[in-house]
Amino acid sequence: MAALSGVRWLTRVAVAARYPAAWRSLSTSATAQAASQSQVQDVTVEGAFPVTMLPGDGVGPELMHAVKEVFKAAAVPVEFQEHHLSEVQNMASEEKLEQVLSSMKENKVAIIGKIHTPMEYKGELASYDMRLRRKLDLFANVVHVKSLPGYVTRHNNLDLVIIREQTEGEYSSLEHESARGVIECLKIVTRTKSQRIAKFAFDYATKNGRNKVTAVHKANIMKLGDGLFLQCCEDVAELYPKIKFETMIIDNCCMQLVQNPYQFDVLVMPNLYGNIIDNLAAGLVGGAGVVPGESYSAEYAVFEMGARHPFAQAVGRNIANPTAMLLSASNMLRHLKYVRGARVCDKGEPRWENHGESVLESQCLPVHIDSLEYHANMIADAVKKVIKVGKVSLERCWVQGFATTFWGI
Repeated sequence: MAALSGVRWLTRVAVAARYPAAWRSLSTSATAQAASQSQVQDVTVEGAFPVTMLPGDGVGPELMHAVKEVFKAAAVPVEFQEHHLSEVQNMASEEKLEQVLSSMKENKVAIIGKIHTPMEYKGELASYDMRLRRKLDLFANVVHVKSLPGYVTRHNNLDLVIIREQTEGEYSSLEHESARGVIECLKIVTRTKSQRIAKFAFDYATKNGRNKVTAVHKANIMKLGDGLFLQCCEDVAELYPKIKFETMIIDNCCMQLVQNPYQFDVLVMPNLYGNIIDNLAAGLVGGAGVVPGESYSAEYAVFEMGARHPFAQAVGRNIANPTAMLLSASNMLRHLKYVRGARVCDKGEPRWENHGESVLESQCLPVHIDSLEYHANMIADAVKKVIKVGKVSLERCWVQGFATTFWGI
């Protein structure tokens, strides 16, 4: 059974089994799905939580279609507000970027596909994807790499978290030709942002019952830049005596991940290293199609695939795997349960306590809050169940797709 329709179909079956009233008769034909994609209607549930959706490029629209189908089948109380931003589909402009930013700032939560970054230089060094993340200050990228029961890999029962600073470092977009044939690319490392990501990593470890944080660096060569990052991590570590702290050079870290990944718990690192390690670690548990990811700022949360890749050559072939995106959507629901003190008033109108509105406790009830956790567990459990029982083969997806293609940022 093809990966996309197989996981989606069996997930819907599992969802329906646990929540019979949510069942809908939905087509499983990839061709029919592509043809009817624009006709899928978002579920309208009274008091639904608004979420910005950005399908992205490649198989992104197909994966988002899978998410919408599952949410519709389960009557999840979320209303997707879909926008399109693409540099390769001629759907990128300052106006569209501002529309997306406006929606994300309003909703605080988004789910996005990979916005492909062309290699050609067309006068602007910063891609729209990078600009979007910077404008929202999405400084922390979190990728939870965990083995899926039923999908056997070289290393099983893995469970580690990669935390990446993604607003500076090598991805500064500061490049220039200082002399003919000589290009200088500036790597930016600041104390403020290094301390911020280090604190985020230790707070994450504390909150999630993790025991160790490993700071990954190259301070032996980049003595000032990575030296500053490492010093900030060491300073922050002193504030968390119950969390074990280690450091490791990036090249050794890559080797150790392949040889003995079980030694790691939470890893924190600068931008470029995080991009590389995200993809390496995803390969340990099956590939980009099974690892969810998320990015955070102080105000916003974006849910996505852990290893970002458009997988353009799979479009329309029904082999793209929606597992990562469905798991990410499940994580999004858990986040929505706790974000911003959401309340839904007696008229079914969503209100946000910290938007400056005066909301009396007696006037509002926490409608749908517990439902979000229920739906999150339902979707995640269903996805894992259909993989565990072995009715869906994921091998075709990895061999013909993610494992043999270029890995974008």
